[in-house]
Amino acid sequence: MTDRFLFDGPADAPITILLAHGAGAPMDSASMTAAAHALAAEGLRVARFEFAYMAARRTDGTRKPPPRAETLKPEYLDAVRALGARGPLVIGGKSMGGRVASMIADDLYAAGRVAGLLCLGYPFHPPGKPESLRTAHLAGLQTPALICQGTRDEFGTRTEVETYPLSEQIRLLWLEDGDHDLKPRKTLSGFTTADHLRTMAATVKDWAERLGR
Repeated sequence: MTDRFLFDGPADAPITILLAHGAGAPMDSASMTAAAHALAAEGLRVARFEFAYMAARRTDGTRKPPPRAETLKPEYLDAVRALGARGPLVIGGKSMGGRVASMIADDLYAAGRVAGLLCLGYPFHPPGKPESLRTAHLAGLQTPALICQGTRDEFGTRTEVETYPLSEQIRLLWLEDGDHDLKPRKTLSGFTTADHLRTMAATVKDWAERLGR
């Protein structure tokens, strides 16, 4: 770990994935740590970082509500610059972190600075508010993207998402009975969280290695 980034995976990995956290939990939450470790086990380099409002919670203990996702775009762009990844870079994150990354992806992709976008549990709408969609910019997305989503995610179930007009550049990996953290109910689905994380990581590796081919 550096002062800014938390790293997992081999330093000489051919592909780096930069991940931002969700609205309410830090970069070292159980969910993000498990996802990062799964990706690292596939030989990918993972860098996690925090937005300023979340980092401030560590120093002053306050829990101010997160700012609007749109206002965090400059911070994400600064993280890309500070990371200075060598070789292909995939940006993304958990929930809100992935949403912020999706807002800056096309400009970076057009400039040749990123190879793809990875969203772990995209917040298609607030829980209980399926009419308040956060998908307008996804319809015309030009950046190759992979969204890993649980079929019962309260921020966008499979039944809901399959009705949205999404860009053909977006690939969806559906994890059976997974929630917003990709966790299934084992007794109902027959899967464990570890199963879904392994599937997610293997899919990400295969998808990322094909970028730019």
